[in-house]
Amino acid sequence: MKIYLLLGHPDSDSLNGAIADAYFKRAVELGHDVRYQKIGEMDFDPILHKGFKVIQPLEPDLIQAQENLLWCEKWVIVYPMWWGAMPALLKGFFDRALLPGFAFKYHKTDPMWDKLLKGRTGEIIRTSDAPDLWIRFVYGSGDLGAIKNATMEFCGIKPVKVHRISRVKDLSAEEREKKLQKVIGSIRPA
Repeated sequence: MKIYLLLGHPDSDSLNGAIADAYFKRAVELGHDVRYQKIGEMDFDPILHKGFKVIQPLEPDLIQAQENLLWCEKWVIVYPMWWGAMPALLKGFFDRALLPGFAFKYHKTDPMWDKLLKGRTGEIIRTSDAPDLWIRFVYGSGDLGAIKNATMEFCGIKPVKVHRISRVKDLSAEEREKKLQKVIGSIRPA
């Protein structure tokens, strides 16, 4: 399988970075073809300055991300939940890379749209310090709604599998390793 792996944490030297690195290593070991980008090492302006009214020229790293999305069969995103949402840099990535005409296209005569990234599946690996029940009932899992439903599925990527690693600040090194092994253990051979 062709996998596009995106580390959505700005710091590659983080738990999320370790998860993404382990995912990459395991997927390659199992025979998958993986392209891996780390958002914190990408060079792009995350601000969509004029909305979709004026599309800014894409930087090389965003062009590469679009090429990876067109190439892949599965898009995997690893990110932390901060303030009940995704990191700002990841949101800026979505704003800049998933443009009309590339990821979706609105119809002119009705309120619907074409999902231009159909035929791909998705996987989300989300970490958080808060307990998962708190995130679900108090925050309404807004970050997952934004990424899974309003971004990936909006563009046609489905189904989207979700892994939640919560209470990260309270996990021992052994517990973190156990959670990591569970995530990479779910990767199937090519």
